[in-house]
Amino acid sequence: MTPQSPLIPRPVAEPEPVPEPAESGGPMPYVLMYHSVDFYDADPHLVTVSPPRFERQLRWLAARGLRGVAVRELLAARRTGSARGLVGLTFDDGYADFATRVLPALVRFGFTATVFAVSDRLGGDNAWDTGPRKKLLTPAQLRVAHDHGMEVASHGRRHVSSTGLADADLADELTASRAALADVVGAPVTGFAYPYGHVGEREADAVRAAGYDYACAIRPRAASRHALPRTYVGERDGRLRLHAKLRRHELRWRGRV
Repeated sequence: MTPQSPLIPRPVAEPEPVPEPAESGGPMPYVLMYHSVDFYDADPHLVTVSPPRFERQLRWLAARGLRGVAVRELLAARRTGSARGLVGLTFDDGYADFATRVLPALVRFGFTATVFAVSDRLGGDNAWDTGPRKKLLTPAQLRVAHDHGMEVASHGRRHVSSTGLADADLADELTASRAALADVVGAPVTGFAYPYGHVGEREADAVRAAGYDYACAIRPRAASRHALPRTYVGERDGRLRLHAKLRRHELRWRGRV
């Protein structure tokens, strides 16, 4: 992540995503994008939410009859027409605080979530980032999350931008990370999140060809099952901002969550 990366959506500078009717199946699902939940001194890229704020955000969802779920569960519910009131919760990069901070809070609220892990860096840190070093989940912690009903999905092998890779290297990032994570948790890995949100038609096609059921972006030009838009959530998001973001999503996609 760099200060210039599109980690946090900037609506003024970026075009509205255009849905692909053949794949969207109606209004796009509402998916929230988190990274880290922990106490912090410095957070230059705004990827960290403090535990008290995170608790209040989950409470806000629950108070409105909304339930946070993993993306896999959300998409399955859409297929059966039972997705009303469900909100996707995603956590990029696979920080160790997912096990120590996020998981206990989710269990208390009866929520689930998807954690997108970087397979070659399990147990390491966010060496790709220019900000403070943050520890990543170990294989054992990833298994604990899976055993508690969380979805483990891929964020690639090394956390590199998909759009900057040659075709063969992109295929390796997709297939090798999927196989490695499936081996860790002993279950299929069906989801992917594009590092930095970088995705174009080639990348979405490659993810589909690699056998992933879905992929998460941030604000893709062409939204689809393999380029799902997400809403960034940060430390500043209290009840008023959360309500505004929910309403913005409903107005953009012309559907109720």
